Amino acid sequence: MVNYYGMSQEIREFEEQTGEETLWTNSMFGGMPAYLIYMINHGNIFKHLHRVLNLNYAKPANYVFLSLIGFFIALIIFGVNPWLCIAGAIAYAFSTYFFIIIEVGHSTKAIALGYMPPIIAGIYIAYNRKLLLGAVITGIFLTLQIFVNHLQITYYTLLLVLIYLIFRFITSVQEKKLIEYIRTSCVLAFVALLAVGCNFTSIYLTYDYGKDSMRGKSELTFNEEVKTSGLDKDYAMAWSYDIDETLTLLIPNFKGGASGGPLGKNSAMYDLLSRNMGAAQAKDAIKQMPLYWGTQPFTEGPVYVGAIVFFLFILGLFLVEGRVKWWLLTATVFSILLAWGHNFRFLSELFLDYFPGYNKFRTVSMILVIAEFTMPLLAILALKKIIEEGVSRERFLSILKWVFGIVGGITLIFALFPGMFFDFTSDKDAGYFEQYGEVFMNAIIRDRQSLFSNDAFRSLAFIILISGVLLAYLYKKINKNLAYVLVVALILVDMWPVNKRYLNNDHFVSKRVEKTPFTPTQADNMILQDKDPDFRVFNLTARLDQDSRTSYFHKSLGGYHGAKMKRYQEMIDFHIGKRNMSVINMLNTKYFIIPTKEQGPVAQRNPGALGNAWFVEEYRIVANADSEITAMNDFKPGNEAIVDKRFENHLKGFSFKKDTLADIKLLDYKPNHLVYESNTSSEQLAVFSEVYYNDNKGWKAYVDGKQMPHFRVNYILRAMRVPAGKHKIEFRFEPKMYSVGNTISLASSVILLLLLGCAVYMEVKKNKSSEENTDSN
Repeated sequence: MVNYYGMSQEIREFEEQTGEETLWTNSMFGGMPAYLIYMINHGNIFKHLHRVLNLNYAKPANYVFLSLIGFFIALIIFGVNPWLCIAGAIAYAFSTYFFIIIEVGHSTKAIALGYMPPIIAGIYIAYNRKLLLGAVITGIFLTLQIFVNHLQITYYTLLLVLIYLIFRFITSVQEKKLIEYIRTSCVLAFVALLAVGCNFTSIYLTYDYGKDSMRGKSELTFNEEVKTSGLDKDYAMAWSYDIDETLTLLIPNFKGGASGGPLGKNSAMYDLLSRNMGAAQAKDAIKQMPLYWGTQPFTEGPVYVGAIVFFLFILGLFLVEGRVKWWLLTATVFSILLAWGHNFRFLSELFLDYFPGYNKFRTVSMILVIAEFTMPLLAILALKKIIEEGVSRERFLSILKWVFGIVGGITLIFALFPGMFFDFTSDKDAGYFEQYGEVFMNAIIRDRQSLFSNDAFRSLAFIILISGVLLAYLYKKINKNLAYVLVVALILVDMWPVNKRYLNNDHFVSKRVEKTPFTPTQADNMILQDKDPDFRVFNLTARLDQDSRTSYFHKSLGGYHGAKMKRYQEMIDFHIGKRNMSVINMLNTKYFIIPTKEQGPVAQRNPGALGNAWFVEEYRIVANADSEITAMNDFKPGNEAIVDKRFENHLKGFSFKKDTLADIKLLDYKPNHLVYESNTSSEQLAVFSEVYYNDNKGWKAYVDGKQMPHFRVNYILRAMRVPAGKHKIEFRFEPKMYSVGNTISLASSVILLLLLGCAVYMEVKKNKSSEENTDSN
């Protein structure tokens, strides 16, 4: 949430001050579309339902509530008893990953995951009993999921649907019901189109931007072997789950938990530190220890679905019958294999290279959200089979013996003999060895082993408890209602303490603090005294790509966003990150924030900043993107412009005539509307210190109210020919498809709303008819 407030501050301030919305912000990465940060869909009627389901945005309770109610609805549709629906809702919503993403502020992801279960359930019921009702449920919840604009979760939802459709198609062919399958599929495709239509504005604008973003294909040809039409393969697969790390689904601390996690007073590290630095300092030091020993760059915590859910899922593979089981098993295995990323490179590269859209997303381990849906669902269906439908005692005991022996045996062996399988070290430990020494690392390794062993015992305990409840029910020692209560209680007791490791009282602040998440430093206050409305700040005390704080106060050279412009990222990699002052100056970087030991961060004025716009005296045509980005290693941006040959037509007939009195300056600044004044005696070539995003995508240039062409120079900046004389030059961000998209969204919303009315009418009529028939009998 802090990152969100940082990246959205300029957008929110502009709306508060003017009552208008801006579709562009200059607060980070030199400038980018605001609709990548702030949801826009004025034509979508269902946004009001979104507000209701999100408890009027009562954060963070709304994230948990939405996952609870979403899975509850799904299980009701699957025909599960409401008590078991409660158990399933808790199992789904309390999966640790859902709480971890709340802790790190991935709010749209959390909401999108809440909408996923009813989408799947709607499709299920459409194919099984009620086509119109299922289609409408699917359409509404897909509309809501797309509305929150986390397309990666929507993509994974559709992958899960695709696997179901394959199984359904095979069954339809076998049962000779292909026509019925095609009819249902066409209806569902229609409501899916309506869901897209309801969100057409954001989908189209995001898609259009995607080609220019980190998700798009680079024009550079360096390192071609790791490039795709989206993200570089190494970048996309950086967060790959280790093969053995998959067992965090069963044992939360299988790989140590979070990269920086807390230890207790009974730990080896506390004992070591308290003897060397005193109890008080040791207590503070053990709050952040390098506990994670997997291969991911870092992690906030594991994907733990629960020992009970894991056990019941395996049980369900033997008890539950029919295609639903095989669909859920296939989807679970599929998500696990893809989450392995570079550890199962063949499959991951196959998808990155050939599966449409897959290469647009980073963090391949995120696909485990599919398993976090399928495993609780099959687990609850297993309970439904045991408690509601009934299973013979002999069959159950036979299956339980094998499942308990395998799953319980695994946890017991790990608990008793942890050192037999792992040494609890990682490649990242070398730095700690060098910095803190062998004694420190030996204590860490002992604590990692202890965490591993304790959680293995913990998981075994819950497996024993849930097995005991099921046996007690089958032997009629407890009734059905008590069995339901005990299942709900055990799942909650299993999940709650693990989630408290990653989201707890320490992560909550007052509303006042939340609304003002950053306190200005001495450096910020000094820079804020500068009333120039448009200049940039380079904060050298933070990472360029992990810094939303600077964006809260200033227009930052860096920022925090997973979909920054590809060309800007390449400028960071090739020039800004390497402190190329020519590039830093052309971006009008007026201030640096530099770290000092005595005063903390201090502001330093950059005398080389080139300002908002300037006239150049020459230009250089280069062959392609490679030539353009390397040409900037040695050029003077105040005098020269580097032009890709694709834009050379813009310079036909242009010749430089030196004008020492030529002047161009910024008169008025708004994030989506810049006004300049130029005064020259001859036609000049002006370069503007603004990120280029061409007129087809939104930015349009005007001279005295008449639209004029502009083009890209210096890899990322705007340029245009300025006629002689005194002129008013404007840049306005006016995406054509914004207004068109809102019209399409409204029309689609109305149609979907009418379908909802029809579905309700049909259900009421059917129920009334059923009641009349019952009365007459």
